Amino acid sequence: MSTSDTRGEMVAIYDSTGVVVDARPRDVMRAEGLWHASGSVLVRSGDGERIYVHQRTSDKDIYPGMHDCWAGGVVAAGEDPTDCAVRELAEELGVTGVTPRRLFTSRIELPPLRLHMFAHEVRWDGPIVHQESEIAGGGWLTLAELVSKLGDPDWPFVPDGRIGFTMWLRMQ
Repeated sequence: MSTSDTRGEMVAIYDSTGVVVDARPRDVMRAEGLWHASGSVLVRSGDGERIYVHQRTSDKDIYPGMHDCWAGGVVAAGEDPTDCAVRELAEELGVTGVTPRRLFTSRIELPPLRLHMFAHEVRWDGPIVHQESEIAGGGWLTLAELVSKLGDPDWPFVPDGRIGFTMWLRMQ
């Protein structure tokens, strides 16, 4: 779904504790900085040595043109966060036929962004097919390469993705 097609889509609205309380159009959620959730997936190579990092297109509604190691998106109204993660993984990177392993849920508040990140992980050695309307490009990085890049505060990496990656790294 292109960015312009998603603005009126109904998304789940959460309270600050992570409970679904409403559904509102995506553009209202963004404009009002409402609590919402993301189904996010870290894609690792089958051997676990590499992580797939992509660059967002320049017309994304939040953090355009920045890099991220989490495929994912906003949880739609009535959607389970894991189902969202599976859907977004297929849409954004063309990865299908895998079952994401739930990692953690993180409450992230970076005004105006306020979200509950439902983080998952998959192992994948198959082809990556970018959704042109959302992904400008991408490639595999070793864990050391990604950690090094994230050490540069000027590298354009999505802030919520940085928080999620830091949490994931502590689990390793």
